[in-house]
Amino acid sequence: MTAANDGGDFLRSLRERAAARKRVVVYPEGDDPRILEAAAACVRQELVAPMLLGDQDRIRDGLSERGVDPAGVRVSSPDTEAARTRCLAHVRARRAHKNDSEEALYSMAADPLFQAATMVAEGEADGMVAGCVRTTGDVVRAGLVCVGLAPGIETLSSSFYMVFEPGHPVGARVLTFTDAGVVPGPSSDQLAEIAAAAVVARARIVGDDPRVAFLSYSTKGSAEGPAVAPVRDALHAFRRKMPDVPADGELQADAALDADVAARKAPGSPVAGQANVLVFPDLSAANIAYKLVQHLGGAVALGPVLQGLSRPVNDLSRGAVATDVVAVSCITALQSG
Repeated sequence: MTAANDGGDFLRSLRERAAARKRVVVYPEGDDPRILEAAAACVRQELVAPMLLGDQDRIRDGLSERGVDPAGVRVSSPDTEAARTRCLAHVRARRAHKNDSEEALYSMAADPLFQAATMVAEGEADGMVAGCVRTTGDVVRAGLVCVGLAPGIETLSSSFYMVFEPGHPVGARVLTFTDAGVVPGPSSDQLAEIAAAAVVARARIVGDDPRVAFLSYSTKGSAEGPAVAPVRDALHAFRRKMPDVPADGELQADAALDADVAARKAPGSPVAGQANVLVFPDLSAANIAYKLVQHLGGAVALGPVLQGLSRPVNDLSRGAVATDVVAVSCITALQSG
């Protein structure tokens, strides 16, 4: 990884590049203390222009307590008739082909997640960040209903950006873990599409050259089993999609990341020992891995960053802190067109 994109410089460059874009990001959980802290930081550092949905008095008081003039931040309530009516019209049009009851449509229209996603879909905001309180499933559903998949995309997926800062034993670096948030049991074709989406996202967010490893408990035929063949098939499907992107599989994690191990287990591999996009065989493996690396390995985990929507909608771990929210807000700004 180049010095500009190591763990320490990545977080700094993320803020600098976001500030240069001056994007508007909407937060449907606007009165959560972590969101207020992050929004105040974004205003002070001029990273993004926040729009906060929630209890207006709590939001304005929270901003004031954090040294930010609430008059300079757009704050709105999701409980107004105007907010619900606008979202209802959008959702009704988007769901015209479905058999939703009026009750179901009104329920969506009253949901701050759907209201914020509608603002993104209609161009009032450049992106949305949520998930401090609500689940990934809630955030994903709002994004799919209100924003929709980008043309040519069939699988919505996600990545975590695992940031190892200077001084960490593995060295300063940024790794993409995909998919750790959305697709439980991807097929080979879905794994290939997830990997392709992660490559596109990483090039925009990190700014380096993606090198893709399809992970398994086997390295280049060292073991067999029903879980190994789909990983090999995914590699072949990915190479058809992105023949110019270095990729290999199946690889064990140590062969993907450690050059000495790679020399023994996968000599001649185009990515072994230097992979930066790790494609896990399923959601269980990826989710367990990112949490272990975060909580035991000391990495900063940013995400899940959603991949495949036509406009940026991003999720947060419910364990996120304000600095995570700031970083994901900057990522959202970089994803916007």
